[in-house]
Amino acid sequence: MAFHVRDPATDAIVRCLAQLKGKSLTQTIREAVENEYRRECDQRKLPLWERLKPLHERVRALSKSGGLPADKAFYDELSGEDQLSGPL
Repeated sequence: MAFHVRDPATDAIVRCLAQLKGKSLTQTIREAVENEYRRECDQRKLPLWERLKPLHERVRALSKSGGLPADKAFYDELSGEDQLSGPL
C-alpha cells in the first residue's frame, strides 16, 4: 500500500531526514512513525499530573512572589464597596 504526500514541506523534510540518515524514504518514514507511536504510548502511561509537571514548573518559575497581601478590605476598596453603608 502506498502513501502519496501532497504537501511539499512534508516531502522536503522527509527527504532531508532520509539523506541525513543515509536511509530510504520508506525506512525513514517507518522509523519516524514508530518512534512517535512509541513516544505517545509511553506518555499516555503517565498520570495526567506527571504529564503536566513540566508545564507547572515553567509557570511556577515565571510567577513572582512577595507581593502585598490582598484581603477583603483591599478588594472592597477597589470596587468602592468600602464607601457603601449598606445595601441599596
